[in-house]
Amino acid sequence: MKVIWNSQIVEREEVKIDPEDRGYQFGDGIYEVVRAYNGKFFCIDEHIDRLYTSASKIEMAIPQTKDKMKRLMNQLLEESGIETGNLYLQVTRGIASPRNHVYPDLSVLPTITGNITVVPRDAEKIKAGIKTVIEEDIRWLKCDIKSISLLGNIMAKHEAHKKNAEEAILHRDGIVTECSASNVAIVKDEVIYTHPDSNLILPGVTKIVWLKCAEKLGIEVKEEPFTLEQLNESDEVFCSSTTIEVMPIHTINGYAVNGGKIGEVTQKLAKAFEEEIEKVCGKV
Repeated sequence: MKVIWNSQIVEREEVKIDPEDRGYQFGDGIYEVVRAYNGKFFCIDEHIDRLYTSASKIEMAIPQTKDKMKRLMNQLLEESGIETGNLYLQVTRGIASPRNHVYPDLSVLPTITGNITVVPRDAEKIKAGIKTVIEEDIRWLKCDIKSISLLGNIMAKHEAHKKNAEEAILHRDGIVTECSASNVAIVKDEVIYTHPDSNLILPGVTKIVWLKCAEKLGIEVKEEPFTLEQLNESDEVFCSSTTIEVMPIHTINGYAVNGGKIGEVTQKLAKAFEEEIEKVCGKV
């Protein structure tokens, strides 16, 4: 299996991660997940831009240019032969010894790894929707950085799993932020509400696309915080991410949203998003 290791494509067995790599010791690193359909990446430029933005926010200098990174990713996709799947790309601050919380100087180069796996598109789930639960948002206050330090997200996701749900909708003092691994939005009286980009949520690449879709469809969107009460009173709820696209939510804490029926706004948005994929990657 071929993978990205720093500036090369190598066999997975050749990769060696040092025990003093700061990603391993501190979770000092960032990542991206990019989706491929029909052997082509969707929104690769937006993902690369977000990766480098995250790097700048933690004062990390990625040694490869954006163009070089894009070439590596496309080369890996081509050599893998994978048609539909996810590329996981990670950049840590590198190997620094002795262990020290302070950032090392720029002579310490980041460690870059990337691998791609087959992940089929679940069209039926996108139509049917998912179950969710509500959990307190216990994460740190820099959620706009796509950090590999995901323990807070993992704990919320595991709580959802224990309750036979697929996602956890998070809130801080009653204000809904996002889900454990996706952005979230509600629909009320045919208007979409979603938390504005800030340090409390990750600026979603999929969200960028569906916002443009909503504009084309003439659907009003208000990027403003909403409460748990508004969530519970909404007509429709959906979440979105690279891996799940625009995903309807039919149940929250055992309560059936809209009687369990997927709403028209969400259906229109999911269809429009699918059409955007097909413009870039072909029929899905």
